Amino acid sequence: MRVLFVKLTSMGDLIHALPALSDAKRFDPAITFDWVIEKNFSEVASWHPAVKNIIRTSHRKWRSNVIEYWKNGEIKNFLHSLRENSYDLVIDGQNSLKSAITSLLSKGVRVGLDKNSAREKFASYFYQKKVFVDKDLHAVKRLRLLFADALGYSYIDDQPDYGILNYAFPEITLDLPKPYLVFVHNASWQSKMWPENYWRQLIFLAGKVGLHVLLPWGNEAEKIRAMRIAANQNNATVLPFLTLSQHAAILKNSKGAICSDTGLAHLAAALNVPSVTVYGSTSVKLIGTKGLHQKHQLSTFNCTECYKYQCDYNNQKKC
Repeated sequence: MRVLFVKLTSMGDLIHALPALSDAKRFDPAITFDWVIEKNFSEVASWHPAVKNIIRTSHRKWRSNVIEYWKNGEIKNFLHSLRENSYDLVIDGQNSLKSAITSLLSKGVRVGLDKNSAREKFASYFYQKKVFVDKDLHAVKRLRLLFADALGYSYIDDQPDYGILNYAFPEITLDLPKPYLVFVHNASWQSKMWPENYWRQLIFLAGKVGLHVLLPWGNEAEKIRAMRIAANQNNATVLPFLTLSQHAAILKNSKGAICSDTGLAHLAAALNVPSVTVYGSTSVKLIGTKGLHQKHQLSTFNCTECYKYQCDYNNQKKC
């Protein structure tokens, strides 16, 4: 069976989907998936053995100037790749209007969540088969249940298998101090980020027990923040810019990680890296890291799980 899987972004959500692919492969060893995924995160799809082809999209970039990217051929090339093959099934794992339209443009029977389950209710009208999955369940379980219903096998509520532990991540040539921890200090939302002075205190405590700390970053603002956190700390190193696969290799060889609620936290969980992830504005129950050796640190504020991008608790505008 050949299946098209549509799940575009973001990184944590993409990693949440990996156990569903593993379940499907366990049910039918001959099954293969083509995955429609945001180009910037497409390495995630390449790690799983059930994925045969990757169809890369740049929706975020294209929406800034659709006409320009249509004229230069980027959108037309994507549509050609999307429609090049016919599929036994098309599973929309994102269930947004954007992903539903992408599914509609493909060739195959479309499956997604129904209007009572979907992230965006209107998306359900694009599917030929609609599945109900309780919204109060964790994202990993919701995707596993969707796949089980779509592909016709019984869901087994066991430990999620992300399917990437045996992937040959690139060898890291950096001269890294060992043993080390990885501190994932950055996040896409300001409300998810822990105050910088707390990270500095943790670096100091790590040094007391002989551990070095590595600080990753993904853009210039995160790099500057990492440099502030590491300033005058002898046991802290700001990493150079790395690919997702290189980040995975560094995490896999670490003694553990302390993370904000962001994509690298979910990658650490998928790799069974002992981790503590700090939560404030988001729900551990719905999207918390899922895997072996995972601990969650929750805020005690009465405004937690607000899902606001910016935190204004006590008018504190900065982390």
